[in-house]
Amino acid sequence: MIANKTMLLMPGDGIGPEVMAEARRVLDWLEASRRASFRIEEELVGGISIDTHGVPLTDAALAKAKAADAVLFGSVGGPKWDKVPFEIRPEGGLLKLRAELKVFANLRPAKVFDALVDSSSLKPDLVRGLDIMIVRECIGGVYFGEPRGIETLPDGTQRGVNTEVYTTPEIQRVGRVAFELARKRQGRVCSVEKANVMESGLLWRQVMTRLREEEFPDVTLSHMYADNCAMQLAKNPRQFDVIVTGNLFGDILSDLAAMLTGSLGLLPSATLGARETSGRMPGLYEPIHGSAPDIAGKGLANPLAEILSLAMLLRLSFGMEEEADAIEAAAARVLAKGVRTPDIALPGRSPVSTREMGDALLTELGA
Repeated sequence: MIANKTMLLMPGDGIGPEVMAEARRVLDWLEASRRASFRIEEELVGGISIDTHGVPLTDAALAKAKAADAVLFGSVGGPKWDKVPFEIRPEGGLLKLRAELKVFANLRPAKVFDALVDSSSLKPDLVRGLDIMIVRECIGGVYFGEPRGIETLPDGTQRGVNTEVYTTPEIQRVGRVAFELARKRQGRVCSVEKANVMESGLLWRQVMTRLREEEFPDVTLSHMYADNCAMQLAKNPRQFDVIVTGNLFGDILSDLAAMLTGSLGLLPSATLGARETSGRMPGLYEPIHGSAPDIAGKGLANPLAEILSLAMLLRLSFGMEEEADAIEAAAARVLAKGVRTPDIALPGRSPVSTREMGDALLTELGA
């Protein structure tokens, strides 16, 4: 039994609490079946934290996140908070978590389940067997660079400024994550930037090239401009194994890759930091879908992305390979049996609710 691992759950806003509730049921099954024993706490984040505390992430919640072995996150934001000051927007809670936890490598798999080949926006023969891992640097680049802000010019007009900036160590550390993942997969990394028009992209390309030559000569490295990568994902996505890129391009390309799989409601993610001397590796795990306020509270959300994020947490932070494999296999069997929430519903068949999808997965697990 894996004992006394500390986990912080942060359901957040919108559909976050609903999908988190189903992940919590999987955790309860793990404990009931004596596979693991967890110390679980829960904290507010995002809009609900603004409503309660006036900020999207309190110091107390951040302290618990730093103390936990891993954080499982739901979603934040919604139109209710569109008019709050920019500096306390709900999404700021997530960005602060990433920065304070120093989790810099966002792993976003785009994998097509066999049962959902026909749900993709592309032709089945283009996506059958698709399995891409996108590694996005997520605490640098244009989202965090300085200077930034909106300023008023002498003529009364305004100018918005955001700065794209990367250093050699920032590129090296996320590059190592990508190369190490590729060694366990097909051995290919595609590094994506805009070296033709951006100095930060040129540095990215140079650092990635040296890193491969000096530390990972057994891995094949290619380079691609971000706009071409977007086109290639739509044209021939199976050419990719591991894609590594900066914050902005990774944000865009991972959502594009996600839609190749048929639904955002199916895709998990992990954001990892450097392994500490104690062996602990900070990890923040979350589904890549948003808060979906239009369906919040209606029992329509697909909980599989949250549950599969939990599986990534078990594998990467807790070393629970067998349990993670069991959860992922159960999800595949549920989908193969035609159990679908509305986002992936089959024609002529009634979709199931969020809770019923959780029930089906637990049944496959033998609960």
